[in-house]
Amino acid sequence: MNMMDTRPRVGVEVRARAKSFLSVFLSMLFVIPTGVSWPASVEARAAGAEDGHGSAESLGKDKKAKPDVALKGLPITELSADEAILHALNRLAYGPRPGDVERVRQMGLAKWIEQQLNPNAIEDRAVEARLEQFPTLRMSTAKLLAEYPQPKQAEKQAALRDKSGPVAGAEASRGQSTVEDSAGNMGDGTNAVSPMKQETRREVNAASRGGGKRDLLGGGDPNAVPRAIADDSKRPQRVVEELAMAKVARAIYSERQLQQVMDDFWFNHFNVFAGKGEDRWFLTSYERDVIQPHAMDKFRELLTATAKSLAMLFYLDNFLSADPNAAQRMAAQRAAKQMRRGGFGRPFPPRVPGQQQAKKNVRGLNENYGRELMELHTLGVDGGYTQKDVTEVARCFTGWTIEKPREYADFKFDERIHDADPKLVLGKRIHAGGMKDGEQVIELLARHPSTAKFISTKLARRFVSDTPPQSLVARMMKTFESSDGDIRAVLRTMIYSPEFWSREAYRTKIKTPFELVVSTARALGADVDTAMPLVQWTGRIGEPLYQCQPPTGYADKSDAWVNTGALLNRLNFSLALAGNKVRGSRSDVGSLLGAESEGDAKAALNRAVQVFLGGQTAGTTVETLEKQLENPQIVQAKLDDPVRRVDLGVVAGLVLGAPEFQRR
Repeated sequence: MNMMDTRPRVGVEVRARAKSFLSVFLSMLFVIPTGVSWPASVEARAAGAEDGHGSAESLGKDKKAKPDVALKGLPITELSADEAILHALNRLAYGPRPGDVERVRQMGLAKWIEQQLNPNAIEDRAVEARLEQFPTLRMSTAKLLAEYPQPKQAEKQAALRDKSGPVAGAEASRGQSTVEDSAGNMGDGTNAVSPMKQETRREVNAASRGGGKRDLLGGGDPNAVPRAIADDSKRPQRVVEELAMAKVARAIYSERQLQQVMDDFWFNHFNVFAGKGEDRWFLTSYERDVIQPHAMDKFRELLTATAKSLAMLFYLDNFLSADPNAAQRMAAQRAAKQMRRGGFGRPFPPRVPGQQQAKKNVRGLNENYGRELMELHTLGVDGGYTQKDVTEVARCFTGWTIEKPREYADFKFDERIHDADPKLVLGKRIHAGGMKDGEQVIELLARHPSTAKFISTKLARRFVSDTPPQSLVARMMKTFESSDGDIRAVLRTMIYSPEFWSREAYRTKIKTPFELVVSTARALGADVDTAMPLVQWTGRIGEPLYQCQPPTGYADKSDAWVNTGALLNRLNFSLALAGNKVRGSRSDVGSLLGAESEGDAKAALNRAVQVFLGGQTAGTTVETLEKQLENPQIVQAKLDDPVRRVDLGVVAGLVLGAPEFQRR
């Protein structure tokens, strides 16, 4: 029987298994408080006593215990060595792979951290080889537009060329994306996208309802092959699909784990929705040339790069923003020029009223970017700015636009539509002139104390706690200001703080769907030939990649990701991946749990808890799982069969679906 014949049965089977355990796991997830000292299993305690790496509880009782050499140079007093290493791998990486904890122990945790803070020095050829299968990652925006056009647009242009010849066809193509049209031209605006409605962002929950078109990267059968992939087509959807598959591949296999975490953090901070018009072609360069190179550099440089990026200019409509007086000014300049050419002092004939441009097509000031620049990118909603500041900032960025967004697409500053009058932003006069007006605003915002607080708080919330200690945020702010916004320096202050390594911070963050999918694949040591099913599972669980529509990005607090439907899908995914039911992914659970586990369900469970949870579980989790050991779905035999064989995939899937693995 082929795969297509068996797939529906497998899906029903996995869902049935998941539902049978869901109610118990749900109650456990909500009842188990965050920030508690997770009790280690008996097996883990025994192992710790033998190898000298006991739990934090046992170490705490032994006042004479010496600090573990693996933790040298770090302010760790409340976690054992294994806990600290696991904590680092869950917060500064996407979770441990088989053998990672021991490798970091041998290296020394501080040394591993320093390597992660300097990712360019880490050899990463293995993941680079995996990315070779995605040709769009290396293409320029112009090449993506040319090779992956919209089908209808390509047909229209071909028809025009056939009817009018090559010259006329080229003119028709250029007519769709002239400089003036893309830069807030006073023409008919046929190439423009309607400005984003502000109420959309205010009403949409970024975590549960922020996803855009679910049929693009999630929501259907994760094992189904998307059309753009199946027929190896030149559909524009393939551009975003390859981007998403590459993101998953990097997160699973890259040795530069902190770099991947920071790439995800900053993309979410400077969110752009792939489903908006031309942004699907602009995102590849946005992530490759804007986010990744600046993820751990100066914040001001990152902010400048995003402000000039085609993706952000298009997404927040700043490429349409123009001085409201620009149309009249440009018309007057054209009239004066034509009068000079008329000769003999003849005035230029007045324009007939019916030929005058309709007011509705006249480009004006667009405040979308000015608002989000302050509220979401720098100062924060309580950063001390006013609506007047929003307008003034928008005026400063008039003229920052895109040249020919449907052809070669490049950033351009158009002096003709820039508001050259003085502005007042946060009490500071801005009148540097031309493009420097916007650059002066970026400089002002990047060095503002509110920005230091806002960015430090978001970083601490991502890496430490949903409610990070104010003492830690204050020290990170101080570093941000003294280092001129050096992101790497701020991260180092955070990582080398006692708060980062506190018991209160240990396993208190709920993994996002993306973090769960990637960390599960890493924990299983999965060999992923094609990442698209994992991309689709991420969307199915609730976080379709590059599909967050509001500029807020996806939520960074745990409560946004905890609901019945999402938890059922999480458990379904764990069972499917551990059971090798996900297309293109294979894992060898038997080698992780040991051959002896196949005949002993309890031994298999204890080993799975040790391997995937570091031997630490709440008592209720162990009790719940132990009650399922006699389930025929786990023990593959009839009740009267003397020989029983344990389904290690189900055991591993249940442990990976347990509340403890949902936390990081």
